[in-house]
Amino acid sequence: MARIWEDLLTDVDRLVIEKGGYGKSRGLGKKPLLMIIDVQPNYVGEDVPIDEQLDRWPSGGGALAWEAIRNIQRLREIARNSGVPVFYSRNVQKKTMSFDGFATKTNRDQTKYLEGRPETQIVPELAPADNELVIDKAYASVFYGTPLQSYLVKLGIDTLIIVGGSTSGCCRATAVDAVTRNYNVAMIEDCVYDRVQLSHKAALLDLWMKYSDVVDSEQIIDYFQNLNK
Repeated sequence: MARIWEDLLTDVDRLVIEKGGYGKSRGLGKKPLLMIIDVQPNYVGEDVPIDEQLDRWPSGGGALAWEAIRNIQRLREIARNSGVPVFYSRNVQKKTMSFDGFATKTNRDQTKYLEGRPETQIVPELAPADNELVIDKAYASVFYGTPLQSYLVKLGIDTLIIVGGSTSGCCRATAVDAVTRNYNVAMIEDCVYDRVQLSHKAALLDLWMKYSDVVDSEQIIDYFQNLNK
């Protein structure tokens, strides 16, 4: 099937990928977890074209983010029905922005990213169930400075299914950290989003080439539904 990054590749790029043997599937394990990353108003924004909501939501993904969220809703329902654990992350700063590495790279109203602001909460459309864990983080990877690794070990997880945003930022960082810890990883192409489409496509290409599987939600739904067969 055609891949979303195909239009970025030169003939030489295609040759490099072919001769290097990149893009081989790592495969998925028997005990997956669905990791929903940073589906917060700050990073989702409004369900309109991205350029129409930037004044209010400078970090929001706009309509493409909401398209992904609708796909995540369906995927999460299948995960729950299949007994697959669901975790969420929030990117949020506690009391001060002094330790926020993102803040130094942007020019925006930073107060909206502090704990207690409604913009930092999970969007209602993906509100966690009472038995689903939300992990707060202050940096890109959900692994960095959090107890995620301990939770995964306790649950016997061998595979992370990554959705949310942004593709090139927190999703990619989490995927690379997961692979570094020897987890199987799948990035779900129609369930991740980014503010810049070049970044979105390039991140998926890079992950597909070297780190994780990159598949669509239909493939993962089939995987979830066949786990116990």
